[in-house]
Amino acid sequence: MVSTELLPRSRSGAPPVAVQVWGDAALFTRPELKVERVSYPVMTPSAAVGVLESIYWKPQFRWRVVSIEVLAPIKQFTQRRNETTDIASLADAVSGRRRLDTVANRVQRNAVCLRDVAYRIHAHVELDKKADKPEAAYRDQFRRRVTRGSCFSQPYLGVREFTAFFSDPDDRPVWQHSEEFGLMLHSVDHSTTPASFTWFEAKLVDGVLSVPEKGIAAGEGV
Repeated sequence: MVSTELLPRSRSGAPPVAVQVWGDAALFTRPELKVERVSYPVMTPSAAVGVLESIYWKPQFRWRVVSIEVLAPIKQFTQRRNETTDIASLADAVSGRRRLDTVANRVQRNAVCLRDVAYRIHAHVELDKKADKPEAAYRDQFRRRVTRGSCFSQPYLGVREFTAFFSDPDDRPVWQHSEEFGLMLHSVDHSTTPASFTWFEAKLVDGVLSVPEKGIAAGEGV
């Protein structure tokens, strides 16, 4: 496990919290591929945030991932999946005015997925202006929920059919491998229409993917 002394501290000077996650399969879809789904070789920061929010989320703070340790070698497999081209708008989904016709609009697509994945996620709690508790209170609550195995919703690894299991971090060694992955998705902003993406140059160094505080939007050097 990476020493917390080597990881970036929060603005208050606190070390990041950590959680270990694993699963039989994962699919961290590359957003630039529109038809056939192809997974990034390792978990993306946005997927890691999804796991963290499934375990513990409050509107008073947000998660900022600083590092992802890869604990298992990268193994891929191909899967044929049923998907639908009938997608409801956000307004229709909230109101329930329209039912999706998944039978008439079903398509089969191939997906390149990952098998037998395991990661350790390190992340900071970043408080919102509306926060009514100190940062340490949210960190401690997260740690207690991880130890108990509590979650708001079942975490998943990219897509909902690939369940993520989680626990307190142990001393399992990091996969000693280094590789450059090129541009990787950093975060997705769903407040814009269409959603906007930010990116970063992803490098796995001795099994550790370091995540910058902010990604770069298209047109800003990407």
